[in-house]
Amino acid sequence: MGGATSSWLETPTVADIYSCHAIFVNIDVGEIEQQLKHGNLSLFADAFARHRARLWQIIHFRLSDQIRARVDADDVLQDVYLDAEKRLEHYIQGDFPSLFLWLRLVAGQTLSRVHRRHLATESRSTLRESNPGNDNPWGNTSLCLSQRFMAHLTSPSQAAVKVELIAEVRSALSEMSDMDREVVALRHFEELTNQEVAIELGITPKAASIRYVRALERLRSVLEQL
Repeated sequence: MGGATSSWLETPTVADIYSCHAIFVNIDVGEIEQQLKHGNLSLFADAFARHRARLWQIIHFRLSDQIRARVDADDVLQDVYLDAEKRLEHYIQGDFPSLFLWLRLVAGQTLSRVHRRHLATESRSTLRESNPGNDNPWGNTSLCLSQRFMAHLTSPSQAAVKVELIAEVRSALSEMSDMDREVVALRHFEELTNQEVAIELGITPKAASIRYVRALERLRSVLEQL
C-alpha cells in the first residue's frame, strides 16, 4: 500500500511511546507467566510491566475524546493494574490464551467503568454514542477509529477540512462490517498480532489477514486525503 495512504500508518508505535520499557520485551516472559499461572503472585508487577506499553496503546485508542481532559491513558492504566491485581485468581484458575489477552480483557472492563463514571454527567444520547452496547466493554469502535484517524488534524486552518473528512471517514466506516472495523482497530491501533486478532474475534489467522487487507482497500480513498 503505497502513496499517501501510508501517512496514517506512521503513527507512533508501542516502542516509540514506551521505549523505556523495551528492556522487558521477550526476557523470560514465558517463564515468568508460567510461574504466575502456578500461583507465584509476587511476579505480577514484573509480568504486567512487560505488557504495559501494549496496554497503554489499547487504552489510548479506546479512550473517548470527550473525557481526555479529565482522565488520560496513564490514569486508566493504573486502574487496570489495580483491577487485574485484585482478580489474579480469575487468570490463574481460568483458561486464557495468554496473560496479555487476559489483561486486555481487564482493560476493556476498566475502560467501560471509567467511561460510565465520567460520562454520567453527559446526556444519555452522548453516553449511548460512546458505548452503544452495554454488553460490549470496548464501546463504539467506529467512533474510536474516527477519532484516531482525524487526531493529527489540529490546526485552525484544518478545522473546516476536518469536519468534512470526519463525515467521509464515518461514512466509509459505516459501510464496513463490524468484524472488519474490529480487525482494523485491533491490527493497527491496538497493534495486536494477526494470531491475537484471530483469537479475540474467533476466526482463523488467514481470515483475519484477508479481512485486514480488504478493510484497508475499502478505506483507501478516504485515507489518501488524510
